[in-house]
Amino acid sequence: MTSGPRRYAVTAHGPVLPIWSCGGCDLPWPCPTRRRELRAEYADAPVSLALYLGAYLVQASKDMPWAPAGALHRRFIGWTRQPPEATAPIEPDQNGHPPGRMTACGPGRANVRLRSWTVPVSHER
Repeated sequence: MTSGPRRYAVTAHGPVLPIWSCGGCDLPWPCPTRRRELRAEYADAPVSLALYLGAYLVQASKDMPWAPAGALHRRFIGWTRQPPEATAPIEPDQNGHPPGRMTACGPGRANVRLRSWTVPVSHER
């Protein structure tokens, strides 16, 4: 006997590309809300969740080549192996902005805040 088709939650917490912030709360994606949703959606399939997020990790590494590989791995996949209560919320910076928020710093350029460091990003091609 099957349980029928799997139903997925419709969420406002999808990734905003190429900066990989959350469309619902402006935190780095996957945000704590999306992580909770993904845990619920893939509760019986943790390997599938890791594969799903791994595909996003590959794309994010192409979009953010300046980001350290270990930080991206922890952000996209590493949290899946921790118990749900172990995933700590992301704290805003000293100005009250969430990490990963884009801030203007000149024509064709922006700063992306990632936790405790700021990396200049050029939009010129």
